[in-house]
Amino acid sequence: MKSQFRHVALIGKYQAQGSRSALEDIVHFLCTQGCEVTLEQDTASNTGLTRFPTLDVAGIGAKCDLALVVGGDGTMLGIGRQLAQFGIPLVGINQGRLGFITDIAFEDYQDTLKPMLRGKFEEDRRWMMQAKVWRDGQCVFSATAMNDVVVNRGATSGMVELRVEVDGRFVANQRADGLIIASPTGSTAYALSAGGPLVHPSIEGWILVPIAPHTLSNRPIVLSDTGEVAIEIVAGRDASANFDMQSLASLQHGDRITVRRSEHQMRFLHPKGWSYFDTLRKKLHWNVGVA
Repeated sequence: MKSQFRHVALIGKYQAQGSRSALEDIVHFLCTQGCEVTLEQDTASNTGLTRFPTLDVAGIGAKCDLALVVGGDGTMLGIGRQLAQFGIPLVGINQGRLGFITDIAFEDYQDTLKPMLRGKFEEDRRWMMQAKVWRDGQCVFSATAMNDVVVNRGATSGMVELRVEVDGRFVANQRADGLIIASPTGSTAYALSAGGPLVHPSIEGWILVPIAPHTLSNRPIVLSDTGEVAIEIVAGRDASANFDMQSLASLQHGDRITVRRSEHQMRFLHPKGWSYFDTLRKKLHWNVGVA
């Protein structure tokens, strides 16, 4: 049987040791499966794999049927945010540490990918977040995020005071080290470290998780993702906003950060029989030591 995906883009974490040989091996495997393979432009130039065809992100979105991402979750988030607008499905081969969304082990990739390329997979769609920073009524910064939007205090300053609104309704003024607005995908990232709950990716919601709140009754809360969350900087020095920890905006008093659901979704493909709970057990080491 031929591959269901005629044209496959390969994106790699080119800083990792051994990434060149791993990517080269995957290219040859995909070719044996009847796929036309193109390397993402930066991946090719940084690994020296320049004898293969290359495309930039826009070209991949326009011409490819599938994006195969080799690396960790950070690599997937970085390229996924750029490709989401094109609706191209993503498959992750894990060469990172955790691998919540790059869930195929490199040593197993051939056996796992063969049936997936022939249409035997589970599709998993996840909404992205669209965030904006407003100053004096003007949007001064805009970014998309898959995991979270985080408002943080400065590195050398004390707490920040934040006014939180949901759909224009006042929720609370919070004094804390910061506040996390996380998607279900991001519930296993920074939000989990700050004491937030795990949220199944099928739930269309967000969680608000305060970071080291001054008042211990300020607890994480789960919200619908169909509205708008707004955070205003009331007090505190050197506050910043982070979007998946890969974009940064420096904030001033009176700035407002608004977060809405993006119009785009990331489309992840997983092996047939994939289960979110299997991922949690493996990555969080549940049942370790249990007979």
